[in-house]
This record gives sequence, C-alpha cells and structure tokens, in this order.
Amino acid sequence: MNILALSGSARRASTNTALLRNLADVAPEGVDITVFDRIAELPVFSPDLEHPRPASVAAFADLIAHADGLILCVPEYARALPGGLKNALDWLVSGEELIAKPVALAHASHRGDDMLADLRRVLTTVTSAFQPDIFLRLPLMGQTPEEIAALFEQPDTRHKTRAFLKAFAKTLPPKSQT
Repeated sequence: MNILALSGSARRASTNTALLRNLADVAPEGVDITVFDRIAELPVFSPDLEHPRPASVAAFADLIAHADGLILCVPEYARALPGGLKNALDWLVSGEELIAKPVALAHASHRGDDMLADLRRVLTTVTSAFQPDIFLRLPLMGQTPEEIAALFEQPDTRHKTRAFLKAFAKTLPPKSQT
C-alpha cells in the first residue's frame, strides 16, 4: 500500500512533518509512506495557470494520483488553515486526483479544532472518500524532531500509530490492501 503523507506546514523544522516522518518509520510491513513537505514550492493558485499546470504542481498532482491514500497533518494558523495547504488543495479542485482518494487526518497538537473543522469541510467537498473518523492526534507542540522520534519509540505511541494506519488501510481500494 502506497500512502502519501502531506505536511501542511512550510516550516523546515515542522512538528507536523516530524510526526509524518516518524509515522513512516513505524509503518507496518507492506505500508509505504512517502512524506511530501514541499507545499511552499507550489506557486499561488490561479485558474489562468491550470492548463498546462506548472511543473511543480503537475509533479504534486502526480504523487497524489499514484498514491492509494493520503494522510494530511496540518498546523493551525490563527485558528484557520495555513495558506500554503489551502493553496495546494486549490490546485487539485479542478483535477481528478483527489475526487475519490481516501484521506485521513493526523494532528500534532492538543488544540486546533477550528482549523480541523475547516479542513474537514474542505475535504468533504473535494473527495468522496474522506475518512472523518480515522484520526490520529498526538500533542507534540514545542517538541524537537529528536523528542518526537523518541516518543515514537514508546510502545503506546507505536500501538496508537499502527492502529491508525491499519484503520486507514481498511478504507483503501481492495487492490491496494496488503
């Protein structure tokens, strides 16, 4: 199973990206997770640029098209979606890559419920396969990537993350389940 894990943060030392990288490291056998942490490289969306798409957008859309499922991990900025993530999703609205793609959420904070509500509303609009009940929340704010890696070595965290991945795997098309 091939999962694309999309970090909604443009920050180099992002807690969200660290969560996704560690999730990839503890994924069970047969679950391959690729982390995409380059939303800041996508140009600002404009319908005038959709045909043909800029090369960075085409490569991003291709990653999503070839993934069996998508996990998003997104920070909250001023109680809302970060602009870079919304921009990335806007690039996909008129394409077919996301329409029936299974999507689940992970969250690296104990707060951010307003942003999560907005993100859930957007995802239910752009994909028919959003999985609102499959959700991983780990309160990681203020932790370094090294501290996050140590947390993922703990049995409770490993169990919680693998249960999340197994639940998500059950939503993927039969041909991609392992």
